[in-house]
Amino acid sequence: MSTLSLRSQGVGNQPGSFDGFTDIGNPGIPGSVEYYSASQLYRLTASGENIWFGADHFSFLWKKMTGDFILEGRMKFIGKGTDPHRKAGWMIRGSLSADAPHVSCTIHGDGLASLQFRRSAGEDMEELRFAVSAPDMIRMERSGSDFIMSVATFGEVYSTKEIAGIDLGGEPFAGLFLCAHNDSVKEMAEFSNVRLFQPAPDDLVQYEQYIGSMLEVMDIETGRRTVLGSSSGSWQAPNWTPEGSYLIYNADGLLYRFDISRGKSRVINTGFARKNNNDHVISFDGKMMGISHHSEEDNGRSVIYTLPLSGGRPARITTESPSYLHGWSPDGKYLIYTGERGGEFDIYRIPAEGGEEEQLTFSHGLDDGSEYAPDGRSIYFNSSRTGTMQIWRMDPDGGNPVQLTSDGLNNWFPHISPDNRWMVFLSFPEEVPADTHPFYERVYLRLLPVDAVPGTKPRVIAYLYGGQGTINVPSWSPDSKRIAFISNGIFE
Repeated sequence: MSTLSLRSQGVGNQPGSFDGFTDIGNPGIPGSVEYYSASQLYRLTASGENIWFGADHFSFLWKKMTGDFILEGRMKFIGKGTDPHRKAGWMIRGSLSADAPHVSCTIHGDGLASLQFRRSAGEDMEELRFAVSAPDMIRMERSGSDFIMSVATFGEVYSTKEIAGIDLGGEPFAGLFLCAHNDSVKEMAEFSNVRLFQPAPDDLVQYEQYIGSMLEVMDIETGRRTVLGSSSGSWQAPNWTPEGSYLIYNADGLLYRFDISRGKSRVINTGFARKNNNDHVISFDGKMMGISHHSEEDNGRSVIYTLPLSGGRPARITTESPSYLHGWSPDGKYLIYTGERGGEFDIYRIPAEGGEEEQLTFSHGLDDGSEYAPDGRSIYFNSSRTGTMQIWRMDPDGGNPVQLTSDGLNNWFPHISPDNRWMVFLSFPEEVPADTHPFYERVYLRLLPVDAVPGTKPRVIAYLYGGQGTINVPSWSPDSKRIAFISNGIFE
């Protein structure tokens, strides 16, 4: 494991995504940071009297940032600690001087979570307190002179507070901080899943303009995420190959095979199909791949084709369009997909070699994201038929539909683990219209047991900026221990 250790300093020897590490004010014991590149983990050590009144004394791991941006990560204190007021979190600071104006997402050793801020240099601090105690998920956002803090205990959705009208200049220092609240001792805090990125501008045109993408995998048990690769363009919808060595994703209408061990991608030969969307599926035996290509013969509408997983000439399967592929039956006999027919979006199945399609859903509203359970006994899908987008289950012939989720979020793309124990899905906030799944939203990945009774509360397993293209396709690792997905922004 590669480790970078850094004592308090100005600039240079970049620790991970940051520019530098500095003791602010006059801490009694110099701070330090360690960055573990393999796990992408940061560990800060610091003393420092306090971050309060008119001047601060603490250690700060920082990066100079411009414009609007989002900082997100998971934190924990190491050890019992000496003072219950030790504090750590995110900070956005006008300068590195002790009395600088700043806004901080602050978690205290006794569990207090608060949005703390100094409006002008040398002024006393102010704060807004949260009801949530001892959260470990922390997010800080800058939008002009407005700042939004969100916190959650891992597994729960965020709680949010906001402060407006604080001027921190055009290129503030943003990063992680730690203060022992005692000048004679050192405390330690650990930060994982750290992300610093700029959100999409308000005038971005969806499906025409894109911001960066990160290809990530996550351990389901620990919640630890690892960025495998990134692009300034749009990568979308990774799925794991059955032997576990590769991920398949799409970008710019093409499909790519990503070698996990080498961290390199190569284009998959899809013949004439060079306008593929993010609805590609691998057969359970790992020999074939189904794709959704926007065919010129069909006026650019999506048509389903199959081809060998290694590449080759696609064979057309659906005669009707648009058709958006989502699942392959475990026995290899059927493909299931969403088709628009007569202005309604419903779920259909068709023999994997082609033939007559069979309609499986008939309710008004969008039915999408269909996927077989690995045992072949059920199909899971998402539907807006009850007003919001929720997760449903039905028999393979479309019978006995049952609504599984029923909360205020809009839930998309259920994916069942190969061991048939878990379901992971994407959740949009309630303000996103139920029948849309746009790019560049603050979203969650959530988890449910496959045998959960309807109405069981899902558990959040990932907090991210993403949406369209994040997890459209089956994306579990073969051993059911990890998932792959796309988040947005540039990982540095």
